[in-house]
Amino acid sequence: MNKRWVFKAAPERESVAKLIEEVGVSRPLAVIMAQRGIQNFDEAKAFFRPEISDLHDPFLMEGMEAAVNRIEQAIAANENILIYGDYDVDGTSSVALVYSYLTRTYEQVGYYIPDRYAEGYGVSEQGIEFASDNSFSLIIALDCGTKAVDLIAKAKEEGIDFIVCDHHTPGRELPDAILLNPKQEACNYPYKELCGCGIGFKLVQGIQQSRGEDFDEIYDLLDLVMVAIGADIVPITGENRILAYYGLHVLNNNPRIGFKQLLMLANKTGELSVTDVVFTIAPRINAAGRIDSGNKAVELLLADTVDEVEEISLLINQHNEVRKGLDKDITNQALEMIANDPALLNAKSTVVFNEGWHKGVVGIVASRLTENYYRPTIVLTESNGMAVGSARSVKGFNVYDAIDECSDLLEQFGGHFYAAGLTLPLENIEAFRNKFESVVSNYITKKQLTPEIEIDCEIDFRDIFLEQRGGIPRFYRVMKQLAPFGPGNMRPVFVTRNVKDAGGSRVLKDEHLKLSLKQDEYSDITVNAIAFGMAEWYNALQYGAIDIVYTIEENNWNGNVSLQLVIKDIKESKPPL
Repeated sequence: MNKRWVFKAAPERESVAKLIEEVGVSRPLAVIMAQRGIQNFDEAKAFFRPEISDLHDPFLMEGMEAAVNRIEQAIAANENILIYGDYDVDGTSSVALVYSYLTRTYEQVGYYIPDRYAEGYGVSEQGIEFASDNSFSLIIALDCGTKAVDLIAKAKEEGIDFIVCDHHTPGRELPDAILLNPKQEACNYPYKELCGCGIGFKLVQGIQQSRGEDFDEIYDLLDLVMVAIGADIVPITGENRILAYYGLHVLNNNPRIGFKQLLMLANKTGELSVTDVVFTIAPRINAAGRIDSGNKAVELLLADTVDEVEEISLLINQHNEVRKGLDKDITNQALEMIANDPALLNAKSTVVFNEGWHKGVVGIVASRLTENYYRPTIVLTESNGMAVGSARSVKGFNVYDAIDECSDLLEQFGGHFYAAGLTLPLENIEAFRNKFESVVSNYITKKQLTPEIEIDCEIDFRDIFLEQRGGIPRFYRVMKQLAPFGPGNMRPVFVTRNVKDAGGSRVLKDEHLKLSLKQDEYSDITVNAIAFGMAEWYNALQYGAIDIVYTIEENNWNGNVSLQLVIKDIKESKPPL
């Protein structure tokens, strides 16, 4: 698929010059820093070394004082408290976090994860019945509940209070609960992009602060927050950056035994990044809820000993292998369905349905289809007599709003700008497909339907390797300190032009390129690179020059660390005018 190369806006020259002088970095690094809002030495220091003290006061969040007071009231009255969370990584991490904190000083706490298949997403009737049958008078709902207006009203009638810690977009009506959600209109909390686990952490911070406890008492919980931030693809900016920075520190230096066991089973060694969280830890935790039960994930995250986690981690790892097989098979079926249907093939959106598809992987399949056709995509299957599914979007298009315009055909829905879940009667599928396509066609632009690569700046190989005195170049060592990378602070992307084969480039497994590259102007510098799925460029590289877009990453092989370019796209170099 042809991709647009889009350069980030060039920062002001004065800002770049100031950073070069005050921080002592090269021009390309100064440009990258200025693009991230860093203007001077003090701001660079705050960005590179965020402080826990920069976290916002939890009591700035609407409802926090009421939530803390209600929990302390429950504890004083010996009430039973139920921690209720969604079955994905954000939900199970949230439950593990709040449950583990409260049970340090109070025993009458339980937790509940709804069954993905029997109950579906969020607060359920079965969950409320469980609370009622077991005399829970307070439910703390995490990563769900903002739109559970009717069910929370029913719980209220049965004498059950709710504290809702959620980050999903509120509907037109709010629940009769203490609501901690920075996205509600009444909330003036300075940062709006916390994940569900992040809001659960702010609740715990609020309790800890009101009790006069030191922050060190809850520092160990930050690995849970970090994993949820990575898994839920929230922006790693502002407060999320601080939580992710220190959460990675906990994950790399003193991870809970459950994470340690999963990493061992995945043969993952070395320093962990957000990418490792997204592709190694998160899928395994998610697999528990997709294939079996999210309760297994919570058990893993709460465990204290190897004996407790050994069996669970093996089971979860097996579930992940099953999940990968289902993901691949269903994606292939969906791609074939689109290819054989001219209406689907030529549409500006994708809505596919198969009653036999596994509900646990439809979100992953929606992401795969979006990567392939690059348009808003919804994948549906049947569950409990209804069509249920997940939506994924493309850059700049609000799929939540598009689904909202089709809400007359839905039983329920919820989500974010780029991802959502929905439930509708089976007989409404075709009408929904047509209406969704109409809504998308009316609002989406041609630009939004073309994938783009956002580029930080153009550099030469000399810019990277000039200050290399053995080992890793200073350019990369400084750039690495911009981490943790993720949405809102992505790993820098560069373009280098007029690149040629330095000899030794080859095709791997008929589809990938392992490259050795150089530029004529700096022929003494040879750079290693990998280009996944781009074997078709091998011949072009033998007979001419190419322009490459890439990120720079470390390659650790047998204990030897070197730099490697990970190529994202290639174009033929244009001859100079």
